[in-house]
Amino acid sequence: MANFDEAYNITLGHEGGYSNDPVDVGGETYKGVARRYHKTWEGWQFIDMKKNDPNFPDCLRGNELLDTAVRKFYKAYYWDVNLLDYVRSQKIANEMFDTGVNMGTSRAGKFLQLALNLLNKNGKLWKDIVVDGKVGKNTLKALKSCLAYRGEGYVYKIMNILQGNHYLEYMQKSPTQEKFAYGWLKRVDFIKN
Repeated sequence: MANFDEAYNITLGHEGGYSNDPVDVGGETYKGVARRYHKTWEGWQFIDMKKNDPNFPDCLRGNELLDTAVRKFYKAYYWDVNLLDYVRSQKIANEMFDTGVNMGTSRAGKFLQLALNLLNKNGKLWKDIVVDGKVGKNTLKALKSCLAYRGEGYVYKIMNILQGNHYLEYMQKSPTQEKFAYGWLKRVDFIKN
């Protein structure tokens, strides 16, 4: 089964520290936790207390309590919600987790579900599943069948194509977001099977 710590460490490599970029639709963020979407996250109280520190935001680095709050938040809101402990591919779990953090867990679930439906040979290998973004027993069962049939490579590839396409469409709709293109595209893995 997939390991949270591996996925977490990969995703934190993409997320910075503190940011409050007016162009970023997430607004104020800390290690990818956007205040706009997660106003009640426990870490904001600590961050707000430190804003008058002359070394802000550098004074936030290495704070064990804040780092623990980030880890706990990610586990509950981005790992557990998509049942990633039950995914039998670390690579797929890593992708689901990172996509969920960057684009929302529902979109990550939809990318997986769509990939599984596209790879089932019109329902001959496993039944189509509802593409609703909610990972449950049917999604996990289809993934298990897909992994047994052909491995993780094609699911992973389709998920990355969908992710990359989302970034491109988003930047076309909102040109101010092109500022983030290079960071976003680092998250898209182009592999050959």
